[in-house]
Amino acid sequence: MFSALELTLILLGAAVLGVVAFRMLHLPPMLGYLTVGILIGPHALGMAEDNHATHTLAEFGVVFLMFSIGLEFSLPKLLSMRRTVFGLGMAQVLLTIFATMLFAWMMGELAPRFFNISWQAAFALGGALAMSSTAIVSKLLTERLELESEHGRRIISILLFQDLALVPLLILVPALANPAGNLAATLSWAVLKAIFVLVLLLFIGQKLIRKWFQIVVQRRSQELFMLNLLLITLGAAWITEKAGLSLALGAFVAGMLISETEYKHQVEEDIKPFRDVLLGLFFITIGMLLNVRLVLEYWWLVLLLLIGPVMLKFGLIAMLARMFGASTGVALRTGLALAQAGEFGFVLLNQAGGLKLIDPLLVQLILASMVLSMLIAPFILAKSDAIVLKLSANEWMMQSVALTQIAARTMATQKHVIIAGFGRSGQSLAKLLEEEKIAYHALDLDPERVHEAQAAGANVSYGDAARRESLVAAGIHRAAALVITYSGTPSALKLLRHVHELAPTLPVIVRSHDDSDIDKLRTAGAAEVVPEAIEGSLMLASHALLMLGVPLRRVLHRVQAARGERYAALRGYFHGAGDASDDAEHLNVRLHSVSLSDGARAVGKSLAMLNLAALGAEVTAIRRSKARIDVTPDTVLHEGDIVVLRGATEGIALAEERLLKA
Repeated sequence: MFSALELTLILLGAAVLGVVAFRMLHLPPMLGYLTVGILIGPHALGMAEDNHATHTLAEFGVVFLMFSIGLEFSLPKLLSMRRTVFGLGMAQVLLTIFATMLFAWMMGELAPRFFNISWQAAFALGGALAMSSTAIVSKLLTERLELESEHGRRIISILLFQDLALVPLLILVPALANPAGNLAATLSWAVLKAIFVLVLLLFIGQKLIRKWFQIVVQRRSQELFMLNLLLITLGAAWITEKAGLSLALGAFVAGMLISETEYKHQVEEDIKPFRDVLLGLFFITIGMLLNVRLVLEYWWLVLLLLIGPVMLKFGLIAMLARMFGASTGVALRTGLALAQAGEFGFVLLNQAGGLKLIDPLLVQLILASMVLSMLIAPFILAKSDAIVLKLSANEWMMQSVALTQIAARTMATQKHVIIAGFGRSGQSLAKLLEEEKIAYHALDLDPERVHEAQAAGANVSYGDAARRESLVAAGIHRAAALVITYSGTPSALKLLRHVHELAPTLPVIVRSHDDSDIDKLRTAGAAEVVPEAIEGSLMLASHALLMLGVPLRRVLHRVQAARGERYAALRGYFHGAGDASDDAEHLNVRLHSVSLSDGARAVGKSLAMLNLAALGAEVTAIRRSKARIDVTPDTVLHEGDIVVLRGATEGIALAEERLLKA
């Protein structure tokens, strides 16, 4: 029996190891949480127990996730997507529940001895199976640059309705658990309580929350702002729980209230660490519930419960998407992305299990199949294009037509520029090229943007620039240059590989977020990499120098010199607490100041004698008193000098030790 501290350390240690392993495999961290939960749970290694403490932590994770979803819940957004959200999304949830109840009834009629569950249990089970994983799917779509694609928008719309559907389901399932004779009264009472609490929170809370936030913000204390945020989130959850509703419902309403204020974006950033950590612990506790022995004993039934719901959801969602006007390829991609189980499915399944609606053995088997479906989801999405091409007879034809349209638009063009991505950067580049009478053709995956840009006369086509066939159709063999205007390194590397095979001499200019991937992209064949963060700092510096009276010619010379050195003097920066959330590779090259006190080893020695470059660090500047002195190998360091180092963390640490150690 572990103490609360020991249990917390076990959970945190397992979470860190799981996330590190799955990040190395380029898989969502959520799968790492589920896996380590299975391993350390009471049914495997037995390192952590499935007790009240772990369930409390898990419940807080769901509370903060629902709060975050409430922040995204805005009436204008829903109205703009109402056809797919309330049409396609609602149809998917309702038909999945209906199909589950129908299947349960048929199995009860055919094999009453082996399969006999009530319609209330079938309803709860249908609600759980109707959910898909928002966390997994949205992350994978973002990485594949498909959020704005036609199927990406449909997927997000269905996920949004699933998130909203959880609220009434969390109210209905406990009501259904009551005796049949009292069902109508129980449902009526639950609805009345829900209406009363929502009116209390939405109308009275709406008036109070903005004024209260203004009072808190005027105190100018980040600590107070964070405490207030936690108070509102957990306070709203407590109110709904006391009303006999769920904690998650109160958190969702609190998020909705704050989404209407000007503090929404600040709240999103502040709540994210709590949400992600606690949600990770929620998935660990879900993994801990999995009984590996039962899975091995009933493996055939687990396999059936895995394949059945996945195939059912895939077919149902694809059919509905097709009925709502999607092409066959888009419908199939939508179905494949949403076929797996979701995090809210676990919430509903746990609720139904706790209310004794479903037999514990069946809960275990369904839980196992849901966990496995989430584990295979990234692999299904990775192979979705190949699967669609095999399943859809006309997908090849549609892709061929799209490629033919691209080829027809570029057939008579020579020495043009291919623009990969037609967002703000791509459109700005296109305008400049038009003014210089230089031909271009852009490829973009947002159908609405492409349609509007084409109507305005822009030379843009719907197509994935990271596909070999799209580049050939866009005339890569006749092009003068290719510009990647979006800052997605994985997609850019894939595109550079195709360019290397098709047109190895074609110059490619790549946009990146910062300087961390310059070497990687240049090694892959980029002629130049433009880090937007560094370009922004250059523009900021040039305007500041002009305002301070530095002649324009000298400013231009400075900027050109910095670019001529391929950003070498600007790569790396001084890090602070606000950079803690950056990825590790972004923190690799940094600047660090070292002050030489009395007795420092480097005092009286030249930079050549110290040979800091051998340790992986470079001296970029030396400040003596209030003056900046030239840096040469013969520069001798004095007491009180401030030496600015640039390099990797390890190299800077070694260089600092050599400078200071007596």
